[in-house]
Amino acid sequence: MGTLGRTVGIVRSLVIYHGIPLRQRRLRNLYAQFVGAGDLAFDIGAHAGNRTRALAALGCRVVAVEPQADLAAMLRRFFARSTTVTVLQALMSSHVGTQTLWVSERHPTLATAATDWREARAAEPGFAAVTWDTAIQVDSTTLDATIERFGEPAFIKIDVEGYEPTVLSGLTRPVRTVSFEYLPGALEQVEECAAALTALGAYEFNWSAGETFVLASPRWTTAANLVAALRTRAAQRGSGDVYARLIGI
Repeated sequence: MGTLGRTVGIVRSLVIYHGIPLRQRRLRNLYAQFVGAGDLAFDIGAHAGNRTRALAALGCRVVAVEPQADLAAMLRRFFARSTTVTVLQALMSSHVGTQTLWVSERHPTLATAATDWREARAAEPGFAAVTWDTAIQVDSTTLDATIERFGEPAFIKIDVEGYEPTVLSGLTRPVRTVSFEYLPGALEQVEECAAALTALGAYEFNWSAGETFVLASPRWTTAANLVAALRTRAAQRGSGDVYARLIGI
């Protein structure tokens, strides 16, 4: 990897995720509802590092997990002076070993290990400009293994382009708060993720649309009600993040 198109894609991502005024402030305000100084957080699919940056700004210890070598190296440079951020170059998966990651050279933050998800997105207008043109072998690990190494997190953020259910299959204990990306055309994965979490503990759910960084509902709800809400016309306008928290914690 390392083509001109990829370099342009990385620079574009840095501008989008770090250069828009007030975006970091809104993100910190959202995350402050779930974590505080000293808490441990996992940023799974750290990409350009904007979520890691927000969590670190709140005083969290952060493990930023990113499988792509150049993005992981960029994150290490970005957080070189931080004593609270650790960059782990790995693909979070269902097993420890190696795995194939499909990469879009022009859209580096859209790398995915989910073959079915990748093929399904190819038919959607929103992904018309995205081509997963490179396959690379990467090291893989699990949430359980990462917890054994770094400790139990208060918050896990997962953004891995359709691979979220597989990531959660590598978790066998409840975690206080988990967030994962949703797409309007892939709500079956929301159902899978919600089912995996509710099998581990008593969770309630909310969501944040797009890059608003505001919870969409004043009330937390069940997995079934969450999916129903995401099927409404308003929610189907774009992607966003689901938030799951243990009840009573």
